[in-house]
Amino acid sequence: MVQAPIALRVDVDTRRGLREGVPRLLELFRRLDVPASFFVTMGPDNSGQAIRRAWRPSFLLKMLRTNPLRLYGLRTLLSGTLLPAQPVGAGAPALLRDIAAAGHEVAPHGWDHVTWQDRVERLSAAALRADLTAAARAFEAVFGTRPGASAAPGWRTTPAALVVQEELGLAYATDVRATVPFRPRVAGGALKTLQVPTTMPTMDELLGRVRDVEGALTASLGDGLNVFTLHAEVEGGPLLDRFSGWLEGVCRTKRPIVRVRDLAGAMEAGGLPEATVAQGRVAGRSGWVAVRGEA
Repeated sequence: MVQAPIALRVDVDTRRGLREGVPRLLELFRRLDVPASFFVTMGPDNSGQAIRRAWRPSFLLKMLRTNPLRLYGLRTLLSGTLLPAQPVGAGAPALLRDIAAAGHEVAPHGWDHVTWQDRVERLSAAALRADLTAAARAFEAVFGTRPGASAAPGWRTTPAALVVQEELGLAYATDVRATVPFRPRVAGGALKTLQVPTTMPTMDELLGRVRDVEGALTASLGDGLNVFTLHAEVEGGPLLDRFSGWLEGVCRTKRPIVRVRDLAGAMEAGGLPEATVAQGRVAGRSGWVAVRGEA
């Protein structure tokens, strides 16, 4: 019996993740001969501004569980505050082209990751459009073509943001946490841009919460949609060995590993269910994330 495939989605949030984590992951994927989808923040690395989240008890608990200094490094934790914010994707066009040349998918992960993640529900339509447009233009400057997909930073999006995103004419977006793909329904009706959600927990969500992180990941694999999101700063950094060991185990089971766009391309355009997008919670993650709402 053929096992359901798993799509690897690599989020690149920071300058360090792009410069250090991505090359390590590219080498791992080359060695195992597996493809992945890289979603890259295109604008400034304002990671240091995430200190504004410190008032949230859930954020402080996550910091205690995951040791952010070890995962991200001091330069990243001060970026955009005491140290200048360096460009992420827009500052490394050759590396982005190398990712694509290796057979992987590349798409934007927003322009300003921190601002979007922390303020998306308060941003005006003009501000949402400015962020998405800036990311798309930076992508087009690198590749000469428009992006075919997008991933919302921190899995945070709103109906207003989805309406603006629709203007980009994407084949799909991966903005939410859910178990099945769907078409978002807003006040004006169903949107064309289908949602291919992250279905599995991330390693940093499991750290400090479960004893066997790798076993929990394997247990979350099912017979339907499987999308695993990893981070260049985490699985391409301090957790590289653990992620490598888990991925090698998946490969030994002969489960197919694909890009997210491969899953999106296999979905029936007119046969997907419609659902709203709502705010929900995911164990191990600070604050709300976008989830599949009412069908």
